[in-house]
Amino acid sequence: MNEMYFVVKRLIAGDGSVLENAVLQVQNGRIIGVFQSGFTPPENANTIHGETLLPGWIDAHVHLAYSGAIEARAFRAEASEMSYPKLALRAASYARETLEWGVTAVRDLNAPGGVIIDLREAINAGYVPGPRIRACGLGLSVTGGHMDKGGWGDHVALRDMTYPCDGALEWRAGVRTQVKRGADVIKINLCGGSFRDWQHPYKQEMDQSEIMAAIDEAHRLEKRVAAHTSGGPTVNLAVKAGLDSVEHGRWLDDECVDLMAENNCYYVPTLRVQENHFEHSWAAQNANANSIKWLELGREAMWESLTKAHKAGVKIVTGTDAGFMLPHGLSNHHEMELLMHGGLTALEAISAATKTAAELLDFPDIGSLETGKIADLVLVNGNPLDDIRVLQNKNNLRVFKDGLEVSRADGGLL
Repeated sequence: MNEMYFVVKRLIAGDGSVLENAVLQVQNGRIIGVFQSGFTPPENANTIHGETLLPGWIDAHVHLAYSGAIEARAFRAEASEMSYPKLALRAASYARETLEWGVTAVRDLNAPGGVIIDLREAINAGYVPGPRIRACGLGLSVTGGHMDKGGWGDHVALRDMTYPCDGALEWRAGVRTQVKRGADVIKINLCGGSFRDWQHPYKQEMDQSEIMAAIDEAHRLEKRVAAHTSGGPTVNLAVKAGLDSVEHGRWLDDECVDLMAENNCYYVPTLRVQENHFEHSWAAQNANANSIKWLELGREAMWESLTKAHKAGVKIVTGTDAGFMLPHGLSNHHEMELLMHGGLTALEAISAATKTAAELLDFPDIGSLETGKIADLVLVNGNPLDDIRVLQNKNNLRVFKDGLEVSRADGGLL
């Protein structure tokens, strides 16, 4: 019997509660007891002492198949120069890095060839270490849309990068194809950015019949739907149709956030990736004057949308877009700091990365420190309620998945 006791100064449960001087008992990979002061572990028990114990983190928007390269050309080169097996093997290293940062579950929202579905299976089988994964396979996009951009030579043909769909029937077929491949969730690309009218810097990509068909088909097949969004009336339409999560959502109006709250639609604002644009040269990003202005407007709008959503009671979840211009693992801790900058408390930001995220990803056995839950845990040297940035130092973290401590690639233990 594998049993251990965590004796800590504070236990942050993930559901908004905090226990001081707590003891958490783990047996065979599950939590079987949570006790406050006064409880003493048995003599000679396997006991681990520390400052703060939390659930493992969850990043609800990642791209494990991508490197996080800043340079626009480097990002595109990956698509044409690496085979899918090589992408999968590299993704396995990113999955391990993610886990080492205490991110014990992720949702991957597009990978060439569906390679992250296979990585999910490899992790579940114990072939390689990594977080729990929910994967969409290929993101669905209209031809020429956000995830089916041109710019390639006429002689270049790329296969299974994303899944273009045109018309309601093709969208239903796209959903069915990804579910057949093994997708846990469906990603649609609802709308994109626009430079035509700076008062409305977004444009609709899917028409109403396509939106209705995609969401209806996914729900019929018992899959949630996540939508890449910029903003505008199209988002409101999708939320009314049953959309499960708004990704990015820079321009959300009052009607939209009210609809999201009423319809239990989650918000994954991906603040970190927006900020990251301003930390690197525009030349490396191949950004022109229009795209720079769009990013500046989006940077301002994202704080307004987050404030509206928070005030309306929308369920907010951490998601980073890691892999797209961002490193894997660490970015989730920066996202929590940015959520606090946007008005959430430390406890709310932690819940966004634990219990609320677990709800969105349909992981009922993780996300909070409760009896019966799986023991995905992070033991922290420090108090993130006083300074959330203590999580941004890997040496402050000891990570446990299924009750077993995760070893670091450098040979040490977290």
